[in-house]
Amino acid sequence: MPSRRVFASLLTAGASMAALAACTPENPAPSPVAANAASGVPSASASPATLGAAASEAATIAPAEPEPSAIPSSAAPSHSVSTQHSLTDPASPWVVVNKHRPLAPQDFVPADLVQPGVRLAVSGEAALLNSTTAAAAEKMFGAAASEGVIMTLASGYRSYSTQVATYNGYVASTGQAAADRASARPGHSEHQTGWSFDIGDGAGACSFQPCFAEQPAAVWAKANAHKFGFVVRYPWMFHDTTGYFYESWHLRYIGVEAATDMSARGIATMEEYFGLEAAPDYL
Repeated sequence: MPSRRVFASLLTAGASMAALAACTPENPAPSPVAANAASGVPSASASPATLGAAASEAATIAPAEPEPSAIPSSAAPSHSVSTQHSLTDPASPWVVVNKHRPLAPQDFVPADLVQPGVRLAVSGEAALLNSTTAAAAEKMFGAAASEGVIMTLASGYRSYSTQVATYNGYVASTGQAAADRASARPGHSEHQTGWSFDIGDGAGACSFQPCFAEQPAAVWAKANAHKFGFVVRYPWMFHDTTGYFYESWHLRYIGVEAATDMSARGIATMEEYFGLEAAPDYL
């Protein structure tokens, strides 16, 4: 994602332009300014309401030491989190995937992909999650429904080959610099892990658009997702850390203990929580 300087130039070009991100659907529009493909570039006065996982078993280790340029933080998971997990094994619920940290292997395929028993807005591979994430999603969607909020699974697993096609389509259409703002490079997408997915609102409004932040599903998830092990992976105004603008629809499973710990301590990003360097751009 752009640095603050480049971000400022995008603002000058027009606050209505959309800056696309990690959740680009598998059949994107030819231009990375398509409204259903990502996060919006915030205007200077915008508010969150208007802006818008078959390898081995997960290794259980102590959290990694902060990297040389790590974000200053009190970060490592607190002692209330009883089990620690690998930050690099893609089969681990704590694997951190961003523009500095590709999957290894890059063509990783989760061993346990399943279709969760939730309302689907997609079919095929996009309707799949790893089994742990699927079970947690079923609980979360059920809890939301019990409170009158209907969620849909709008985009789940995305294979390496799908990401290759998606990303290359953007490069051919707009060039690599714009593609890097529009779509994760192959091997750098959380969707490939099976640990993350995008939600939609039952009413169908504002999918993959900045206004989704105002929809009941997004509002409910922001307040309650941690209770089921999820975090909003790309939070408001942390694009210089995560590499992506606010995506109110993109949820990531890290486990109930860790997600609750992050929420209780007011830590917004996985990079900060695990003491890792910010990843606004590719290395």
